[in-house]
Amino acid sequence: MKLPNFDFEKEIWGKGFDYVIGLDEVGRGSFAGPVVAAAVIFRKGSKFKRGLLSQINDSKLLKANKRRLLSEGIKKRVLAYSIAKIEVTDINKKGIGKSTQKAARKAIKNLIAEYELDPKLLFLLVDGFPIRYIRSMGLKRQKAIIKGDQKSTTIAAASILAKVYRDKIMKKLNRKYPGYGLSRNKGYGTKFHQTALQKYGLSDIHRTSFNLSKFLQ
Repeated sequence: MKLPNFDFEKEIWGKGFDYVIGLDEVGRGSFAGPVVAAAVIFRKGSKFKRGLLSQINDSKLLKANKRRLLSEGIKKRVLAYSIAKIEVTDINKKGIGKSTQKAARKAIKNLIAEYELDPKLLFLLVDGFPIRYIRSMGLKRQKAIIKGDQKSTTIAAASILAKVYRDKIMKKLNRKYPGYGLSRNKGYGTKFHQTALQKYGLSDIHRTSFNLSKFLQ
């Protein structure tokens, strides 16, 4: 299986951009809990041919223990990273599409502010779809890549950070809202979760903006 690499990053570094942000989100399709976005910047010219970070891949294709190890390794080796979440209350008010974009903008804004980065030297690689209304960047300095978390190491690293962070949240929520299997399904609509909705109804962390009423009958 071919792992993500730095091909996209190398191309952008070659155009004079010092900082390539990789961005991905986790939790967009979940029935419950927040949506989380992570933004990552590796040092210009980074390459991982050996060692733990050479195993960076789409978080969905990694086992939980490997994700956790990689998450800690990534945090130690990156130039900068940021993780942002948007809670269910916002998702229910604005919808998951706008909330996902908001989480992405928040992660990028926090990244720039915390590490005092010059926006003119930034370029964004994002999984799936472009991020609109990024102050000081816009759409010209970003590239949306379908299945980017399987192609770009930086996007894959962001997917790992977001996944590990959100999984911890869902495990905590499982203790507060038992019965839905949140520690296992992480809020996604598994058969177990659907059956639990019939039995217990919706909780405070379920997305009423989704059409979940059909599972209550």
